[in-house]
Amino acid sequence: MSGTAGTAITASTADVSLTGPERRLYWALADCWNVTRRSLTHYQRQPVAIIWQLGFPIISVLLYGFVFGEAMAVPGGGDYREFLMPGMFASTMAFGFMGTTMAVVNDASKGVIDRFRSMPMAPSAVASGRGVSDLLVACAELTILAVTALLIGWEAEGGVLAAVGAFALLLLLRLSLIWVGVWLGLLLPNAEAAGGLYAVAFPLTMISSIFVAPSLMPSWLGPVAAWNPVSSTVTATRELFGQPVSGGTWIEENAVLMAVVWPVVITAVFLPLAVRRFQALSR
Repeated sequence: MSGTAGTAITASTADVSLTGPERRLYWALADCWNVTRRSLTHYQRQPVAIIWQLGFPIISVLLYGFVFGEAMAVPGGGDYREFLMPGMFASTMAFGFMGTTMAVVNDASKGVIDRFRSMPMAPSAVASGRGVSDLLVACAELTILAVTALLIGWEAEGGVLAAVGAFALLLLLRLSLIWVGVWLGLLLPNAEAAGGLYAVAFPLTMISSIFVAPSLMPSWLGPVAAWNPVSSTVTATRELFGQPVSGGTWIEENAVLMAVVWPVVITAVFLPLAVRRFQALSR
């Protein structure tokens, strides 16, 4: 057991003056922080993993922006790179759940999850600790993507406050999908099974407004793409960045609202599932 994981069960540092719900909250936060530190330490010891995770979005931006950019249409005209960047921000946040799933599966296959379960730690710590660490990595990804976007000529035209709101919506999407990744990581038997999720995640992400506006898709596919939760975040961020593209449907006209509602619903469903799955695992 690593030192950071062992810290989660060290009771000698607890504030003995706390009792009842206050004490449980104290340990829930302390255990969450220790799981977070453990996850971040892995990036420090395996720098290639973080380089790949942060470098892939840059490669994607350059590939789609310059290789396909001149051939892609934007409803109402306009520059495709300006249309693309909010989609790439959201795509990176959406695909991040795969990294969460793989990390949890690896911990489970190596017996780390079983060790956690044998400790007197908060049941929520595995999910919340992974959530905090992955959200910090997501902030780094968005920062690097934003710098890359600025270098290729993209800019947020809606103002500073609107841009902050857009990035907040992107992180909210990422946070909600973390719980999906934790639940799947605790559910799947091994890394090979987790890798197979790409066959499902890729089309679900592609059938959205990331690369093409739903209004330009076939009539039977456009509504499916528009109601994709990722599309709501993409459309909302385009609006907040000052580059709105509206298809005229209710879901697109209320994208900012739905960019909040979808993540809240996903979190309400999958966070309890992740915690219950952790509690239900055999010792």
